[in-house]
Amino acid sequence: MSSPVLAVENLSVSFGANHVLRSVSFDLENSEILGVIGPNGAGKTVLLNILTGILKPSSGCIHFLGEDVTHKTITERCHLGFGRTFQVPRSFEGMTVFENVIVGAVYGGGVSEKIGRRRAIEILEMIGLADKAQWFAHKLSLIDRKRLEMGRALATDPKVLFFDEVAGGLTESEVEKMLAIVRTIKQQGISIVWIEHVLQTMREGTDRILCLAEGRVVKSGVFEEVIGSKEILECYLGADEEC
Repeated sequence: MSSPVLAVENLSVSFGANHVLRSVSFDLENSEILGVIGPNGAGKTVLLNILTGILKPSSGCIHFLGEDVTHKTITERCHLGFGRTFQVPRSFEGMTVFENVIVGAVYGGGVSEKIGRRRAIEILEMIGLADKAQWFAHKLSLIDRKRLEMGRALATDPKVLFFDEVAGGLTESEVEKMLAIVRTIKQQGISIVWIEHVLQTMREGTDRILCLAEGRVVKSGVFEEVIGSKEILECYLGADEEC
């Protein structure tokens, strides 16, 4: 069996007396989509911030393709192959869609502008924004802003992507469009860690999910096994054993 793309071991973080993550461990395999669910305050976004280098853990380690990246910077992780989206899209509002993706390729992916332009054309086709390449980012609808956020992350040529609620606020038909993009990304051999509250995406778009509650992994496995478990009823849905 091949080594995991990402290996997270006993990751913990505290802010003063507040223990936000408590010994979180999991592996991410090649081309796997791992969904992360949990109630508000469970530590999901903090986990993503630690994995991508925005925050430093109090203890534990992160290995990427066998290399310890626990203390590497955001930029170093990006150059190694980490890509990230944010819950609130962070596009450059005064630039066109095309320019936004080129910036991701050149400054995040470290390629020449010529290669960046070629990469941007391919990515915009894939995410369904080719017809809006010359639109300014501030004119985009919510779904297109989220598509552009994904495109900017893809432009860095990542080996693993970290998605933070890319389906949040979208209609059911728009969620289906996002799922189609995610499936295409998976076909390219890219692994994904995906935080999401929209359970449709976790059911239809993941290979496996894990549930965080109070900073701990309380359950992991395929969607059907996890979502119907006693642990989810008690920790995620706030129900008691008799529900």
